[in-house]
Amino acid sequence: MENIEIYELLGYVKISPYRTNTLKIISDDLKMPSEIAKELNVKTSQVSSALHDLKEKDLVICVNEEVRKGRLYKCTDLGKEIIKKL
Repeated sequence: MENIEIYELLGYVKISPYRTNTLKIISDDLKMPSEIAKELNVKTSQVSSALHDLKEKDLVICVNEEVRKGRLYKCTDLGKEIIKKL
C-alpha cells in the first residue's frame, strides 16, 4: 500500500477518538464490543459504530460473523500498521 493511502487511513482513524481508541484497544487481541466499551468507558453503540467504520476500511475483521452475540474482532495487518503510526 502506498504512503498516501496509509496517511489517508491514518487521518480517517485519528479524526475520531472512538476509532482511534477502539483500534488501539484491540491491537493484538480478540475483543468483543462490550469489552472494548467497558475498557474505554463509553457506550457499546459508540464502539459498534467505530468497529463498523474500521471494518469498512479493512482495519479490523470479525472472526465469527455468523453469531448474533459475542462477536469477536481483531486487527488486520493493515490495522496493525496504522496502530504503529498512531
